[in-house]
Amino acid sequence: MLLTGTLFALAAGLMWGLVFVAPTMLADYPPALLSFARYLAFGLIALPLAWLDRARLAQFTRGDWREALKLSLIGNLLYYLCLAAAIQRAGGPLPTMIIGTLPVVIAITSNFRDAARDGRLPWGRLAPSLGLIAAGIACVNQAELAALRADPQADLARYASGALLAVAAVACWTWYPIRNADWLRAHADRSPRTWATAQGVATLPLAAVGYAGFWIWNSASGQAFDMPLGPSPERFVALMLAVGLFASWLGTLCWNEASQRLPTSLVGQLIVFETLSALAYAYALRGEWPGSTTLGGVALLVAGVLWALRVKPEPLAAEGHAG
Repeated sequence: MLLTGTLFALAAGLMWGLVFVAPTMLADYPPALLSFARYLAFGLIALPLAWLDRARLAQFTRGDWREALKLSLIGNLLYYLCLAAAIQRAGGPLPTMIIGTLPVVIAITSNFRDAARDGRLPWGRLAPSLGLIAAGIACVNQAELAALRADPQADLARYASGALLAVAAVACWTWYPIRNADWLRAHADRSPRTWATAQGVATLPLAAVGYAGFWIWNSASGQAFDMPLGPSPERFVALMLAVGLFASWLGTLCWNEASQRLPTSLVGQLIVFETLSALAYAYALRGEWPGSTTLGGVALLVAGVLWALRVKPEPLAAEGHAG
């Protein structure tokens, strides 16, 4: 059971890492188009699932569908827009490391927001892990900056904007799981699988309108980009379908299988498979092996995330006795 669950989590991480590959392999495609295309593919994949689950979907109210639209807009389209732009501007490693802090950022945000409901994480016990994470990101940033300085054509402002966009992506995906959990807790009688399908269906019209809007803007502004499929249509369609199928659907399915087999505390730690996979893909695409500073930074990040996820929330009433 433990081995099977871990293998499912590894498979999920390997597939989720694909979302970091597409912006690099399609570097001449605008990030907005990549985001719309990815979720257009995912929405189309969700349609047959919605048909199979149509009886449960029919029970959703107008308010439920509005919430699904909000979650899809911010947690899907805006998140991937920021991430794709970050990777194209700053390269793969630094944005991947910043995104890798998500488990801890979500935990800290919940610490402020939901302490009365879920308990509070003792800041004293979180401090060492936060220090490790900061040091890990600093190491990778230092290695990337050193490479940029050695390149006379490098654009440091573009790199800095990429780092800021990665932080924006973290903000989007910190908001999403917390808001999503609020809905699931408030609707304990609803199926999480059906809710996930509803979000896929809600994403489809948003992505379709966004894709069409980008096409119209591209034509009206006289841009040279070749719509609707760009300069490498076969690669573009194949990558978007692969990311939509494997990262958005199959990866989540594997993660759910892992979650059923493993303790919650262990599953949370195994999210690092995504970060490690994405970094491995980034360096494979570069055709180089990461340097010692980068490897040290990755080790510090992983250690910090694992440390933080082992800290258990304490009831507020017990906080004064925690020390």
